[in-house]
Amino acid sequence: MNSEEAAAVLAEIAYRLRHDPEQSFRARAYGNAAATLNQLRPNLAELRAEGRLESIPGIGSGIAKVLVELLDTGTSAYAEKLREAAGEPVAPPPGAGVNVAQLKGDLHSHTDWSDGGATVLAMARAAQARGYSYLAITDHSPRMTIVNGLGPERLAAQAVEIRRAMEQLEGFRILRGIECDINEDGSLDLPDDVLAQLEVVIISPHVKLKMEPAAMTERMLRAVSHPHADLVGHPTGRMLGRRPGATYDFEAVFKQAAKSNTAVEIDTDPARMDLGPELARLAADCGCRLSLDSDAHAPNELAYVDAGAWMARQAGIGPDRLLNCLEVDDLLAALR
Repeated sequence: MNSEEAAAVLAEIAYRLRHDPEQSFRARAYGNAAATLNQLRPNLAELRAEGRLESIPGIGSGIAKVLVELLDTGTSAYAEKLREAAGEPVAPPPGAGVNVAQLKGDLHSHTDWSDGGATVLAMARAAQARGYSYLAITDHSPRMTIVNGLGPERLAAQAVEIRRAMEQLEGFRILRGIECDINEDGSLDLPDDVLAQLEVVIISPHVKLKMEPAAMTERMLRAVSHPHADLVGHPTGRMLGRRPGATYDFEAVFKQAAKSNTAVEIDTDPARMDLGPELARLAADCGCRLSLDSDAHAPNELAYVDAGAWMARQAGIGPDRLLNCLEVDDLLAALR
């Protein structure tokens, strides 16, 4: 088992632990260890033979024992126990489903125009360094005043910066986008004529997540039916271990999304992991296209997909179902 495969198991353990607020510290430890393995790509077999697994930053004795078991057997009893408790099937075999090398870009990222920590150019350069051919810049819409959301005027100004950034990047496309709030009545937070100018429109539930399920269902049905909606971002709105997500008739909403050509997202931000594999599988069964995104707010966070791709694999989702496995021209055609 290589470091990338081991990281996927550690990331899954972190995801399942994050559902329990009392396990938040342990969840962070496993999540950080997964990120370290993806970043450093150490030779685990060699380190194990030398008795130096704990020399990897963030790998203590407990996680080292999990790694030893993975190296010896290819499985983790701890991960299987957590999976069984969640009613999940066994893990897919290594190499099944999508892998990050098949991704052509990322459809969800933020910059210093809203609550991100880097410029458009810095985010695009980081995406290009990962081997991507495109990145969608999807800062927040104006309702999110706490994160300096963008209205029509600032979106127009950002378009100028995007054009200037692309002039400095050969063979790379920066897509103009927005993460648009879904209002309580299911309408969107920007006028149709503004949304029509953008290449990627993510619609996301951020507020009023405790609505009654029937009302939330109607809200989401209206939102996914919007003609300019391309992708439902983190569809439950949950923050693992901190805030439960919205509850609604997921099957009905996913079926309507598929009918309306609105994809749904697997957001791999470790704080969200939304959709999880259970609902991602349901979305695919309902006919939805999906997107495996980082929701990055800084260049290094584009790597969230490395640790989160296991969710798509666990859900049985291959590259043929993921929008961001398409080349940019095919992607834009699919979004029309």
